[in-house]
Amino acid sequence: MENPLGKVRSVADFQFGKGVGTALFPEGVEFEYSKRTGRIRFINLNGERLATLRPTDGLLSLSIKAAKTIADNAPTAKCFVTIQNDVSKYIAQGGDVFAVHVVAVDEEVYAKDEVIVLDEDKNVLAVGRTVLSAPEIRAFKTGVAVKVRHGIKSKD
Repeated sequence: MENPLGKVRSVADFQFGKGVGTALFPEGVEFEYSKRTGRIRFINLNGERLATLRPTDGLLSLSIKAAKTIADNAPTAKCFVTIQNDVSKYIAQGGDVFAVHVVAVDEEVYAKDEVIVLDEDKNVLAVGRTVLSAPEIRAFKTGVAVKVRHGIKSKD
């Protein structure tokens, strides 16, 4: 049997940048496995979901707790989209991020990447997947840049 902690740490390092795996997944995280395939499905810490290992591409979908952990402990991660403070309330409630509201985006962000949405004060607002790449987000003034999955105040 492979080392599941090593595997998810490697995936996190690949997906978000070196060192993120160790910061995000400390010793003692619990793994839930798919009943059908026997693969890792969910990664929890103290009974709270940190991330989901997506079966389609083998990458991680983050929870808000994981996003805050990365923002606090791995500031060099390559997965941040910073938006204007005046739309932060809407995003925190689970609204999608439009390109016009983005003030900064990490260079390594591509379309369909898992990202953490921050306000200008570096507070975590939401997690989601990009629709556009970093250069496209900077170039476009219309359209959705990030499909938000969970906002810090969303009703899910």
